Amino acid sequence: MKTIDRLVAEHDLIERGLDLLEKSVALIESNRPVPENFSRWVPDFFSQFADACHHAKEEDLFFPLLKERGISQEGGPIGVMLHEHDIGRDCVRRMREASAADEFDGSSFATAAGEFVPLLRQHIFKENNILFKMAENVLSTADDDALNDRFTEVERERELSELHQQFATEVARWEEAMP
Repeated sequence: MKTIDRLVAEHDLIERGLDLLEKSVALIESNRPVPENFSRWVPDFFSQFADACHHAKEEDLFFPLLKERGISQEGGPIGVMLHEHDIGRDCVRRMREASAADEFDGSSFATAAGEFVPLLRQHIFKENNILFKMAENVLSTADDDALNDRFTEVERERELSELHQQFATEVARWEEAMP
């Protein structure tokens, strides 16, 4: 399914961001410096790419269609995904606050990141291996085609294609810079 392929590709970039975040936490915990500006960049990556781009497509388009096709939200997988999105947003907010402090609050940053990384890794696993499999069983080819077209429209309207390319480039740059 084209829409699921697109969401999985976004998950791949998000997981690369999680790898970088884990490395930064290891640096903080070993009292070594994090590359300059990384602690300010990473909350932006997760709020702009993972949330405003990826989660927005899920929440605005994908999940509502799944509900229409019989996958429950309350007490079901969609409700769990939405709840985890909210928890993740709180972790990102706390990382942003720690990095925006007059003096970088490495301890608070590492705590929030330490909660966020496993949450998002498990979240992505559940989507890729459970929710997306359920979607493949309930969405028709016509549903997928229409949803794929809506994804393209939304990306164009919100200029998300440029954002995706920008963050793919930035993630690659940080991968080179992170010890």
